[in-house]
Amino acid sequence: MEITELNEKIKNESAFVDTLFSEIGKAIVGQKEMVERLIIGLLSNGHVLLEGVPGLAKTLAIKSLAQSMHAKFQRIQFTPDLLPADLLGTMIYSQKDGNFSIKKGPIFSNFILADEINRAPAKVQSALLEAMQERQVTIGEETFKLDEPFLVLATQNPIEQEGTYPLPEAQVDRFMLKIKITYPKREEELLIMKQNVGGIISEIKPIIKTEDILRARKLVHDVYVDEKIEKYILDIIFATRNPEQFGLESLKELISYGGSPRATINLALGAKSMAFIKRRGYVIPEDVRAICMDVLRHRVAVTYEAEAEDITSENIISEILNKVEVP
Repeated sequence: MEITELNEKIKNESAFVDTLFSEIGKAIVGQKEMVERLIIGLLSNGHVLLEGVPGLAKTLAIKSLAQSMHAKFQRIQFTPDLLPADLLGTMIYSQKDGNFSIKKGPIFSNFILADEINRAPAKVQSALLEAMQERQVTIGEETFKLDEPFLVLATQNPIEQEGTYPLPEAQVDRFMLKIKITYPKREEELLIMKQNVGGIISEIKPIIKTEDILRARKLVHDVYVDEKIEKYILDIIFATRNPEQFGLESLKELISYGGSPRATINLALGAKSMAFIKRRGYVIPEDVRAICMDVLRHRVAVTYEAEAEDITSENIISEILNKVEVP
């Protein structure tokens, strides 16, 4: 397909994104970047980890996204006494006919909000992460495919770390994006206060079908990525592994390990989804730069030396983005 033809097609097919933004905007003031990243996760078939203090509309965002579609939504509050069966489902014995029947758990939905994922023990976390990766669940001897689209939005609270079970690096890597949410601006908070105190929050109506999302996903894969952009993506990832090859010798002692091939794939997919949201049929360097921090912040691990100097993975990624040549 010619690039102009593809561009026109994507321009028409991505029209629903603007409608989606305005519909979700009825319930959420500001936080445009968070909503945008949720839609990118949805279009890229990836899961999202949100980090932010309580009360920043993390739950409301995914609930609103689910309400704007004809989709099933489940919120699971992760607690230390949660069991894998509470999540996946279990076999129930019926005394009446002497047989076991399967009772499916809340994971069988399109949108899952795993609230405070670091509050539940490792067994529960790994049950969720397995379902996220394999997109199927085994109960007893039967295996069930999960519905499409299937998006897990996990939240974690960065404040209290007592009594929590931090996700191991290998498991955090299963999330396509890790988003950090900050407080709203003063004028946004004024509007939030007025809306909630005055009880004027609009109800969100389902405006798109899950089939529209599945069709959009296929189109995201068709978005054109030039060779120069592919090289740029690889340069960014390789700079997290071998910074000295890119004139960043000072970072060598600060990075314990860089992005994996999964980071490369997700950066390319995220950039394609970003182009789709911006209603373009091709990726530009700005798409890569815009999504880069969310794709890499949980994939670049810093050394003890970096921690001692208060240097975060975000500082390292910013330095790489400033140094690596933009096509």
